[in-house]
Amino acid sequence: MIHKVLVANRGEIALRVLNACRELGIRTVAVYSEADRNSLHVRFADEAICIGPPRLAESYLNVPAVISAAEIADVDAIHPGYGLLSENANFAEVCRASNIKFIGPPPEVTRLMGEKDKARQAMKQAKVPILPGSDGVVATAEEAQEWAGKVGYPVILKAKAGGGGRGMRIVRTAEELPNLFHAAYSEAANAFGNGELYMEKFIENPRHIEFQVLADEHGNVRTLFERECSIQRRHQKLIEEAPSLQVTPKMREEIGKTLCRCLTEIGYQNAGTVEFLMDEDGQLYFIEMNTRIQVEHPITEAITGVDLVRAQLLIASGERLDAILPAKLEIRGHAIECRINAEHPEKFTPSAGRITAFNVPGGNGVRVDTAQYAEGVVPPYYDSLIAKLIVHGRDRAEAIAKMERALSQFVVQGVETSIPLHQAIFADAGFRAGEFDTKFMEQFLARRS
Repeated sequence: MIHKVLVANRGEIALRVLNACRELGIRTVAVYSEADRNSLHVRFADEAICIGPPRLAESYLNVPAVISAAEIADVDAIHPGYGLLSENANFAEVCRASNIKFIGPPPEVTRLMGEKDKARQAMKQAKVPILPGSDGVVATAEEAQEWAGKVGYPVILKAKAGGGGRGMRIVRTAEELPNLFHAAYSEAANAFGNGELYMEKFIENPRHIEFQVLADEHGNVRTLFERECSIQRRHQKLIEEAPSLQVTPKMREEIGKTLCRCLTEIGYQNAGTVEFLMDEDGQLYFIEMNTRIQVEHPITEAITGVDLVRAQLLIASGERLDAILPAKLEIRGHAIECRINAEHPEKFTPSAGRITAFNVPGGNGVRVDTAQYAEGVVPPYYDSLIAKLIVHGRDRAEAIAKMERALSQFVVQGVETSIPLHQAIFADAGFRAGEFDTKFMEQFLARRS
């Protein structure tokens, strides 16, 4: 069993990991920047070490500082949370070289899934459905035009090393492709240090659906059903649900079996999420894999009863899945998550500052994951997420009713939040009927302007 874990993250996910460790009797070490000195993850960890000034590059993304803290504290393992270093294969390799367990997949697998064109090919070989597109990187605008001619417009250019919607451009005609190719290349190079692009067929009105997986270190893989993540703006998710209204039991079973076979073949370990787009005909197509715990993992926990972070820790300790998960998993009701961000609700601009009042809702089927508190400070240096509001009901209608009640009782003063936007979305007839896709927010905001 792992005895001591360093949590290489901040905010609500750092606190989430600390809680799971405490319940398993594992000692914890928090790392923090000078801006997070008074954060709850610092207060509740067994030990805390400052690793630098507020800027991410000088603290949470500073690999030598994180590893030095781990060695000083003499930890067995590092949990990276999500974001930051969680999908950094080089960091995982440094952990391995330092004899520190990285709680995640092996660096070779992280690297494979992180290079989106190679991930596509791995999934294709395992018979996971993928979108028509280039066989790999398209080196020039001319090569991109050749592929677009084969695939058929519209197409989408994507960064090989990308994420978060950066380095992506939708191309509808041959005439606009050269300029968009160069724009995507430049954006990807600036964001990721790698401008290489690949190409896929673009689906006009898709739904975004992802499957949660767990894999132990003995070759066993299980899927824990799917989540619907179509309510998003500029590729940033706002609301997630589990299960998806569009995934049939047969589809769920077939995709699950295929993913288990594929991930066993590539040697996947620990938690991961495989993301798909669903076209208007209900066909799923693989787009990428996130080799970490997801922001929206609590809704899977709600419908399965499985503590995913606890499972990560047990897997990293060498436990087998059959000792962690029940023999048969069943979907229990419906769960929804709202990401509560410190930002102006419809301008989507960050709102940093001191929180003067903070009250979280409670009651049956309501969960709040947060590291904020009254008189706490939302710093301007980091992601604007301040809380995740999760509800669980017998069905979607009950979950929506719980969410509306919970949103009305969630009090945050001193900074602007996305709560009013969430309330407006839940009042929308199309959303309530489950009639939406990834263009929902674009159309919703246009109606309100």
